[in-house]
Amino acid sequence: MLDEYRKQIDDIDTQLAKLLDERLKVSKKIGEEKAKMETVVLDKGREKNVVNRVTSLVSPEYRLYVKQIYETIFETSKAYQRQFIHNESAISAKIRKTIEEGVKQFPISATVACQGVEGAYSSIAADRLFELNTNLYFKTWDAVFDAVEKGLCDYGVLPIENSTAGSVNKVYDLMKEHNFYIVRSIKLRISHNLLAKKGVALSDIKEIVSHQQALDQCSDLLSQLGVKITVCENTAMAAQMVAKSKRTDIACLSSKECADIYGLNILKSNVQNANANFTRFICISKDLQVFEKSNKISIMVTLPHEKGSLNKILNKFSTMGLNLTKLESRPMPNTDFEFTFYFDFDGCIEDDNVLKLLADLDFGTEQFTFLGGYTEII
Repeated sequence: MLDEYRKQIDDIDTQLAKLLDERLKVSKKIGEEKAKMETVVLDKGREKNVVNRVTSLVSPEYRLYVKQIYETIFETSKAYQRQFIHNESAISAKIRKTIEEGVKQFPISATVACQGVEGAYSSIAADRLFELNTNLYFKTWDAVFDAVEKGLCDYGVLPIENSTAGSVNKVYDLMKEHNFYIVRSIKLRISHNLLAKKGVALSDIKEIVSHQQALDQCSDLLSQLGVKITVCENTAMAAQMVAKSKRTDIACLSSKECADIYGLNILKSNVQNANANFTRFICISKDLQVFEKSNKISIMVTLPHEKGSLNKILNKFSTMGLNLTKLESRPMPNTDFEFTFYFDFDGCIEDDNVLKLLADLDFGTEQFTFLGGYTEII
């Protein structure tokens, strides 16, 4: 009996395939007409009318499923029509102009703004991103952005995401506020070490200082030691604080590099809870720049709190065969359950279809922020 039902499905699929072929042929003609009229692909009113009509033709128990099928058909048709329509938004036009002016090699030297002091993880990331670099240090992330904004530094390097703590929302907010762009990124394995002055034993320690994330990531050790915990602005600043202190009962959680820089001793190595502890750092620029071999794109999108809004966006990526490497939501303050979504996906920024997708997202969402097309170093 099962084989008979499957044969019935096969026969129906054959009919559907022929009809979908006919539908796409007509869709192409519509796309060509829209191109002549310089009309964007999106027509929400038309789509709603079609859904209402076709769902009225099926049994009530199937209507929601048919609605989902047609939403996918719409996205597929629009993806096909984009080939024939010059759909351009302000950001896609800006990217095209940047590409036309010349895609360059990533620079080997630069003046880079980092938060903290020498030995901070952001400075370690900067040293790996550039072969010849001069790092300037600032107290806060805001100050890093200001340094790049004012031209004091060519680039800034900041953390954007940790494998255990998640996204750094403050940095995303600053990216949007300053309208900056990501030009490179790197995943850095974070290894926290317990550092103290030479001659100090673990049993002498009564207080440990570090950045809040480092403290959180080493919570197992801290609970075992049962000592006073003090939060400071940066792991390297914590190492500097211990080195300058006259006390012999204080330690910090910081990098091995900081032990060398500030003349401290490593009491315990790799004390983080998880060995697979990575932080992703981004290199930011005031100006939109496109470098060779850029294969990753980051965007921010604000969607309304309504059924299917996220699914419609996801369908666009699925239809184009683009691999999403990150999707994270964050509620927007002072709104009625509206969310900002962070998207990272694999895609070449020089691809015409990718640029058309960005234009489509720019037109079809409440707020759209292009964060950059770049290469990620692992």
